[in-house]
Amino acid sequence: MSARFDLRAEVTAEGRREALRLRLALGMGAVVAAAAVALLGLSGWFITAAALAGAAGTATAMAFNYLVPSAAIRLFAILRTGARYVERVAGHEAALNAVARLRPRLFLALTHRPPEAALGLSAGEAASRLVEDVEALQTLYIRRPAPAALIAGAGLSLVLAAAAHPFAALGIGGTMALAMLGLHWLGRRVAPAGAAVQTASGQLKARLSVVAAAAPELRAYGLEAWAAADAATVADRLDTARRAQAAAEGAVVAWQTTVTGLAAVGGLVGATLGGASLPMAALAALVGVTGVEAAVGLAQAVLQRGAAEAGLDRLQALADPGAERDPGDPTLAPDGAALELGWTAAALAPPARLALVGPSGCGKTSWVERLLGLRPPLAGEHLLGGVARERLTRQAGLDLFAYAAQDIRLFDSTVRENLALADPAASDTALWVALEDAGLATRFRAAPLGLDTPVGLNGGALSGGERRRLGLARAYLRRAPWLVLDEPTEGLDRDTERLVLARLDQRLRERRQGLILITHSAAAATLCDQIAGVTGRDAAGRLQVALRAVRRARSPA
Repeated sequence: MSARFDLRAEVTAEGRREALRLRLALGMGAVVAAAAVALLGLSGWFITAAALAGAAGTATAMAFNYLVPSAAIRLFAILRTGARYVERVAGHEAALNAVARLRPRLFLALTHRPPEAALGLSAGEAASRLVEDVEALQTLYIRRPAPAALIAGAGLSLVLAAAAHPFAALGIGGTMALAMLGLHWLGRRVAPAGAAVQTASGQLKARLSVVAAAAPELRAYGLEAWAAADAATVADRLDTARRAQAAAEGAVVAWQTTVTGLAAVGGLVGATLGGASLPMAALAALVGVTGVEAAVGLAQAVLQRGAAEAGLDRLQALADPGAERDPGDPTLAPDGAALELGWTAAALAPPARLALVGPSGCGKTSWVERLLGLRPPLAGEHLLGGVARERLTRQAGLDLFAYAAQDIRLFDSTVRENLALADPAASDTALWVALEDAGLATRFRAAPLGLDTPVGLNGGALSGGERRRLGLARAYLRRAPWLVLDEPTEGLDRDTERLVLARLDQRLRERRQGLILITHSAAAATLCDQIAGVTGRDAAGRLQVALRAVRRARSPA
């Protein structure tokens, strides 16, 4: 069994890997907060003191020392700006590096789930989680300086306010506590609203992907207006969720504004009641503002961490292989490539060829998918190399097969990159040979970009027959004892089918490769030594077949 993918442990490990940048961001965050408090407090004191000195007369004004405060103000301004730049660069670089490494590992964990679970996830929901939820993880790194900023900013704010008068520090400290309590309460409204937006966004993406895939059919039946209205209904749910989120965030902003004003008033009133001078009272008022900003920054970090934690839970559920992830025994391996199918008189071994024929829906494709491990195997249905399929891991079984499914999936990329999925190390010569055997080499040699010709979204730039043959060429590139093809000539004209089958027959002879073929084509079935006529399924889902041997012609023509 594959080990469980622990996303929280991965996030922690990435934090350790980026420890140097994160420590730098934390230190600079503390410098930013302290410099901001000192800058605003000193500015308030300096402006007020200078105004009073000027009002007191020329002699007092001339005696007023403005050089030291103004130089200190410049110093704090430079410190705040420089430290902010370093903190943002270091924190965001650490977050982006960590997420860039986490995303492919998360995608790999998703591919290791049981195929029925992974393929049951809608494209829109998967995209929403792998994009929005992964991006939300950045806040776990970016907001790490918040506690240090609170300690430095709020602590210095209280110290300076106490220098004006302890009453001022008491008023500001109480306001900070009130700010954080209020934001914690409001956060209970923000988090569900954000989750609703995330869910609605995934639903809209899923619906739009379905509509886009069915665009030709919708046009053919004149259903464009219905599709637009259907998508608009889902979009309305997203808009409603976003309005609720905006309202919740607006309440947070309103509360922040309120407590900031209260901090300024509390510092000013406390200093005045304590008999502090006007410059010191101004200092107390302004350091109260920056102190609350530091407290609010921590509260926001806590709120965003809640959203990130929710994203972590969703991503962990996405990647968790679950209890049924792989029932095979990793210590077992097939002894050879012989197949025992229960309804064959003897084991089949390459270069044997078996065709499965029968009406649509009788279970042929499901049988093949169980053989390959793409569906949970039935007990005793298949033996691979003398070992029951259910005792083998999925990978142990997949190593025996090269598979071209009936429903071909292509990436929005080039011919070369779609073929490279089967063999990333394949040379251009091998790619052209596979295309030649699939009857596609002439098509792409005539294209200006050759192997670098783009195929479009899910092969949209190709015809249906070209998509099918490109999937066939991809299966040809995989080195495996058995070639498994599901309706490889469906949708092809007679001449193209004859060409593809002739080259397939020649390829199998040269490579001594076995063939398992699902087909409704009589011409394709003549390639095989045995034909399994599927008549139905028993109560357990096993195929019921009428097996017969055939005399294969030298050529399918």
